[in-house]
Amino acid sequence: MASPDILALDFDGVVCDGLREYFQTAWRAYTDVFEPSAGAPPEGLAERFYPLRPVVETGWEMPLVLYGLMNEVADQEILERWSELVPQLLEQGKVEPATLGQAVDSVRDRWIHTNIDDWLSYQRFYPGVIDRLRQAIADGVELVIISTKEGRFIQQLLAQGGMALPSDGPLGPDPGDRILGKEVKRPKYETLRLLKSSKPEQTIWFVEDRLKALQAVQRQPDLGDVGLFLADWGYNTAADRAMATQGIHRLTLPQFCDSFANWVV
Repeated sequence: MASPDILALDFDGVVCDGLREYFQTAWRAYTDVFEPSAGAPPEGLAERFYPLRPVVETGWEMPLVLYGLMNEVADQEILERWSELVPQLLEQGKVEPATLGQAVDSVRDRWIHTNIDDWLSYQRFYPGVIDRLRQAIADGVELVIISTKEGRFIQQLLAQGGMALPSDGPLGPDPGDRILGKEVKRPKYETLRLLKSSKPEQTIWFVEDRLKALQAVQRQPDLGDVGLFLADWGYNTAADRAMATQGIHRLTLPQFCDSFANWVV
């Protein structure tokens, strides 16, 4: 595993830190659905939300986390029992996931439409990541973003960071073929499979901050030669990081920003 020919990256939690935007969006969606007269969030709620972000697998869960916190569910209980709590909180709040998802999407769309600069300002790139990606491209590595965030948002954020992806991608000539977001509607391992089939002789490394996504790739027999890396600076827990063994390499941010030779130690 000296170096990859294709470097596939998750976006949120690997390239971009969107915690501040997540909280603002979650709070606005929470108030739209549960408490229209709530006004500003209680002091300290954001600081409680940030460490709980790893439990969220899809965006509609974010306002539900806040609903739990606002209804005196303990932070540690959310961290340890989120999958059990979700149906209970949905029933308690008399709400469906689709309603929460629509609220989250509507909040983002309104925010972007009315003040995109403000929306962009709530997100930041992790230190050193953009420079490392530029260097990888300069070294001839094919760069691909595989994310559950909408591709249009990713393009806007990269443009803000002064990051221009090459126009030719491993899946086609369109720049959009390098940014495969929520709109492609397929699991990440399926996108990796497409990459592998289009470039069968090339080495693929995949960096992701969610352990479950990496484990899903591991379960695909035909993807056994894809290098898997858990970004430990992203949205994962200490328990996730402890489980990153047996074919999944735990990667620190300094390692990511260093030579590929130092990614596997």
